[in-house]
Amino acid sequence: MDLMHFNSTTADQAAAAVRPCVDITRWVDAVVGSRPYRSVDELLATATSAAAPFEPHEVDAALAHHPRLGERAAGNSAEAHLSRGEQSGLGTDDGITERLAAANAAYEARFHRVFLIRAAGRTPEEILAEIDRRMQNSPGREAAEVAAQLREIAVLRLRGMLSPT
Repeated sequence: MDLMHFNSTTADQAAAAVRPCVDITRWVDAVVGSRPYRSVDELLATATSAAAPFEPHEVDAALAHHPRLGERAAGNSAEAHLSRGEQSGLGTDDGITERLAAANAAYEARFHRVFLIRAAGRTPEEILAEIDRRMQNSPGREAAEVAAQLREIAVLRLRGMLSPT
């Protein structure tokens, strides 16, 4: 979809296009309700602003849709397709898969949620190093990092959804 189409489509169609970026109604409403945009950069600035910050209950609801890092997202939804693409750089190396599974389990035991990171553009080693670093966070600091990562993912997905104008 290009920016002109996004600006001119119905609110329901625009919301349906944006929701796979992150399923947070307040954010979707802000992005869709601020149309029309003069540029993709303006749209992304609005999306970033609307996501700063995501509230803890919004993060919890959005994480309910995220698979564990290293696990293939199930289904044919747009969100599952995006997740599979973002995690494609992790590969299928058994050693990495095992290390990610162990790191996920340790993280979940400590923070009681799935580990979330913008995986796109990161190597498995970078991701594992981030899990190790973030395991040292306080619960409050980690909640802020999760919200920031969710914001990065949402804006990156939104950018990918729009073709250049």
